[in-house]
Amino acid sequence: MRADYQKDGLLIVISGPSGVGKGTICSALRQRLPELTYSVSATTRAPREGEKEGVNYFFKTVPEFKKMIEHDELIEWAQYVGNYYGTPRRFVEETLKSGKDIVLEVEVQGALQVKQRFPKGIFIFLLPPTMEDLKKRILHRGTETEESLADRLGVAIDEFKQIHHYDYVVINDEVERACDRIEAIIMAEHCRKDRLILSQG
Repeated sequence: MRADYQKDGLLIVISGPSGVGKGTICSALRQRLPELTYSVSATTRAPREGEKEGVNYFFKTVPEFKKMIEHDELIEWAQYVGNYYGTPRRFVEETLKSGKDIVLEVEVQGALQVKQRFPKGIFIFLLPPTMEDLKKRILHRGTETEESLADRLGVAIDEFKQIHHYDYVVINDEVERACDRIEAIIMAEHCRKDRLILSQG
């Protein structure tokens, strides 16, 4: 009897409310697990300081983004606090077929769309230690008005109600510990019996 791994890679979706630290966690995972492929999302929001085109995001105009929607070039997209976000389809599908694992960093709305298309994906919800901690992280960006802060916190409360759609919850209390947990999840998923193909010989 011989056990072979299935050929397709794992789709790992990291999601959670704005300000929870999705980008920070994914950057840290990139350093720790260079063999993982990271999907680059498209967005219509303006670049933040230090962000690079094609590395952090593909920065699009609204008409460009709407054209991608019309041509079914996105596996998910969402309009969030006045901006569009989405994940280009072709790169994700080609990466999975090549046998490589791929990580998607997406908003909650987008993650639920991905689950409809890729129900076998691994869905991880990042939680802040407390709502006060989430508020401080958003304020630390220095890009929010009182009104936009209130909007983001209100959306976050609604998004917490979607946790039941996810496979795992990871509290982002400290970056390295959160990455430890996510790395353990990925390792465990690779060891699932339903990802093995048993054959004679």
